[in-house]
Amino acid sequence: MFSRLAACGLAVTLALPVHADPAEDLLDALKIGEIVELMRVEGQGYAEGMAKDLLPAGGTPAWQQAVDRLYTPEAMEEVVRAGFLKSFGDTDAAPLLAYFGSDAGQEVVTLEIEARRAMVDPDVEAAAREAWRERAGSGDARLDQLDHFVEANDLLETNVVGALNASFQFYLGLVDGGGLEMTETEIVEEVWMQEEATRADTLEWLYGYLLLAYRPLSDADLDAYIDISATPEGKTMNRALFAGFNAMYNEISYGLGLAAAHEMLAQEL
Repeated sequence: MFSRLAACGLAVTLALPVHADPAEDLLDALKIGEIVELMRVEGQGYAEGMAKDLLPAGGTPAWQQAVDRLYTPEAMEEVVRAGFLKSFGDTDAAPLLAYFGSDAGQEVVTLEIEARRAMVDPDVEAAAREAWRERAGSGDARLDQLDHFVEANDLLETNVVGALNASFQFYLGLVDGGGLEMTETEIVEEVWMQEEATRADTLEWLYGYLLLAYRPLSDADLDAYIDISATPEGKTMNRALFAGFNAMYNEISYGLGLAAAHEMLAQEL
């Protein structure tokens, strides 16, 4: 999900629960529950690959139990909502709700979720990345639009920082769990060594995803969305979404580190 803001004067048409806090209604309009569920599926796949690569005995029942506990949808959504609400503060949610209750706003939400769901399939993700590589540097007008969208929302930098912070939390969990001996300074140095590779991978994934998600949108519709994203309210919303999701990823990453350390120690006995 990225920053969005409404055109003024549109009525909310969604049949959503009404909360005392309009920001809660906004999260419902963004279908935050569906997004968290997709992240749960992505995370479980990541944890499965981690077990194969990192743990001598692979994905043991104990590891799977830890993964299932960490990727509990209700707990994940609670962390995201709390982080979002704290960051969003007293920002006026009314124009955002107006947009996301409109047909245009719901189309954007649906396209983003459908693209994210499709990219859970490794073949779809590979094809999306390849589609971007084939068009990169070609002067493609759609890529120019996406450049403006990414810049307006600081999507690349914020995603890279989030990924590095999650990596730091994973190492910290490994150390605190006794599976690794490193100082905090050494962890920072190790994580920072990943920055260039993380940035390159994030850039490719991000543009592949955006090309896939917004492919059905006309240039005019995408331009309107970019303009909306660049507003102060849109930027505040985007920062709040990152605050919520980064808090969730940090908590899970630390937990995975602890669980991995426990598996390492158990398998040494």
